[in-house]
Amino acid sequence: MRTEPTARIPLGILALLVALGAYALVIARYAPGLIGAWPTLLQTIVYLALGIAWLLPLKRFLIWMETGRWSAPAATQQGGSEPRNDHE
Repeated sequence: MRTEPTARIPLGILALLVALGAYALVIARYAPGLIGAWPTLLQTIVYLALGIAWLLPLKRFLIWMETGRWSAPAATQQGGSEPRNDHE
């Protein structure tokens, strides 16, 4: 865990807000023209999928904001935690 504050977190939040806003604008601008004539149930499925799709890169982005790397440290990748030394 880091001990010093970094600029990655505020910059990452700002980048996330800008990217999510741009994604929402693109979807709002182009999706109705492409799927507007489809049945309502099918449109709902598409909008749900598009609403969830932005979450896919979010884990790696949050790891980068916290650690500066795009992948989790080895201990967290395996699902375990770091070994503890209870004898200290």
